[in-house]
Amino acid sequence: MAKLKTSFFCQHCGAQSLKWIGKCPSCNEWNSYVEELLEPAGSEVKVWEKFSEKKIKAAKPLLITDISLAEDHRLQLPDRELNRVMGGGLVAGSVTLLGGEPGIGKSTLMLQLAVRLPNLKVLYISGEESEQQIRMRAERIGFNDTQCYILTETATSSIFNHIAQVEPDLIIVDSVQTLQSGLIESSPGSVSQIRECANEFLRFAKANGTPVILIGHITKEGTIAGPKVLEHMVDTVLQFEGDRHHIYRILRALKNRFGSTAELGIYEMQGAGLKEVDNPSEVLISQKEHALSGSAIACTMEGLRPMLIEAQSLVSSAVYGMPQRSSTGFDLRRLNMLLAVLEKRCGFKLATRDVFLNITGGIRVEDPAIDLAVICAVLSSSEDIPLNQRICFAGEVGLSGEIRPVNRIEQRIRESEKLGFEKIFCSRYKMQSLDMNRFAGIEIVPVSRVEEVFSLLFG
Repeated sequence: MAKLKTSFFCQHCGAQSLKWIGKCPSCNEWNSYVEELLEPAGSEVKVWEKFSEKKIKAAKPLLITDISLAEDHRLQLPDRELNRVMGGGLVAGSVTLLGGEPGIGKSTLMLQLAVRLPNLKVLYISGEESEQQIRMRAERIGFNDTQCYILTETATSSIFNHIAQVEPDLIIVDSVQTLQSGLIESSPGSVSQIRECANEFLRFAKANGTPVILIGHITKEGTIAGPKVLEHMVDTVLQFEGDRHHIYRILRALKNRFGSTAELGIYEMQGAGLKEVDNPSEVLISQKEHALSGSAIACTMEGLRPMLIEAQSLVSSAVYGMPQRSSTGFDLRRLNMLLAVLEKRCGFKLATRDVFLNITGGIRVEDPAIDLAVICAVLSSSEDIPLNQRICFAGEVGLSGEIRPVNRIEQRIRESEKLGFEKIFCSRYKMQSLDMNRFAGIEIVPVSRVEEVFSLLFG
């Protein structure tokens, strides 16, 4: 009997070592090395190469001016939100990794895509659910004429044999952590298995020009399970976010070799699947019958899409000795900086008061243009004076209290005007290039200092 070969792999970065190490020299993580079995020598068989019609050409150096600029062929998806996040569709031969928490709707989103692609063969590979479970979910989602094939298999050698028979135009794998390659003797879900299975699909996609979507699990730290090298191997990394107790889901691109990573897709979870939200501004702003203090509307940008969101703040007396600072959907360190600006420039004594901030809708915003709305929401709650519900804000706040200009201000103003807002507060700087006559339905209020905003709003 041949002696089994073992090695130690880092669960975070995939680094290999002949013996156990307490601290990984590559990623500096502690206690991350686990022992795994290696494949027997000489047993490697590239299953996908048996039926690959396209052979990878031998690489040779080319002059940069001789390289063709032909655009990659993209597969247009029926899901407009997914199309936007992907940069205009799926590129042929690309590998996409979709991650998200359990129960967030990853499988529903991909099955919804699989059964609604017209005139295209889709192979949906599931290692977690049976054919009956997938069919029940498809009945709930609804479909008409579809060429979606379901395969419940985890062995990659068997999977590639079925791929050779079906010859699909798109492959969806749910999930990559359940796959097992015959080239590795370790258990499914281990670092070496995930890396090898993903590498097999990557080589197949590049050789055959078939796009592949891999669904990945999320660890308790919020990262995709498996080695970090998995995210470096694929072309696109998508993150499906949201709270299972809320109906809205957000799709972000953490990495995209074929498009921007600033785009955002919003879905609404319903009984019949995930519904695209065409106008997120209407669902992210709460409809109130009475004006309440501590609420301000900000106009933000996610990629090329302008959105209006609501920033809610609560300022109260500190019950305990240490004042609390809590933020949901907004950077807590930036909130502390804005509170210091209010105390230094406007004279508000907030050091002894609790400050809570929430961005409604369950989304997280990193656009600095919402600084002005955050400050106005805090001032409104502190003074207990409600703001006009027809006023919105778009401006970055500097450490000296100045209101700095933001990018794409014309698109922000146009979106605010379309939703019926009467006024928008923005920076006075760089207003010369803005044609005021183009916005007849909304009043533009240019401001330069935080003190000026406070006097205009609260007198």
